[in-house]
Amino acid sequence: MRGIFITIEGIDGSGKSTQARMLAEWLRERGRDVVLTREPGGTKLGEHLREVLLDGGAQVGAAAELLLYVADRAQHVDEVIRPALDQGRIVVCERYADSTLAYQGYGRGLDLDFVRRANQFATAGLEPDLTALLDLPPEIARQRLAGTPDRLEREEPAFHARVAQGYRELARTHAGRIRVVDATAAPDAVFREVARAVAGLPQDPEHRR
Repeated sequence: MRGIFITIEGIDGSGKSTQARMLAEWLRERGRDVVLTREPGGTKLGEHLREVLLDGGAQVGAAAELLLYVADRAQHVDEVIRPALDQGRIVVCERYADSTLAYQGYGRGLDLDFVRRANQFATAGLEPDLTALLDLPPEIARQRLAGTPDRLEREEPAFHARVAQGYRELARTHAGRIRVVDATAAPDAVFREVARAVAGLPQDPEHRR
């Protein structure tokens, strides 16, 4: 039986890492076999690419940025995500293809059709069964960021506003897959909404797609 693929999306500072971790723990407490992973990263190659992509001092052009994210995703799908799903496991992934559309498509202004085709090539058409989009105004998200900001976190407010708007456009386009969750509340309250969405997923893969 094919496993279940769940992604957590949102702008920087929206609480993705916290919610992904809480969801994985919640599912494991219920006896589910869970793989918790992230993008960029999740593989040895991916972690090297993560350093390049998020290093605050690195100079990365928009086209190179897109291709690096797509390379990370291709390796991640082949090495981690698809094998886990084939084993019937639940994969909880922090960021996936929607991030590239939001950041490199809407944020950077790259051609959206090209970004979609690049994602399609990298994933061989593998889509999440459910995406929880943590919706948070960029000005609040910036206040929540801790530590030294990475290369993308240091982008101007207008960039993050375009990314946030891009996510909302994606949610409207993929309303059956993307569940918008108000991320302005405390983490426990946000998680209740995430868990409610996950609990509503059909367990039989024949009824998911």
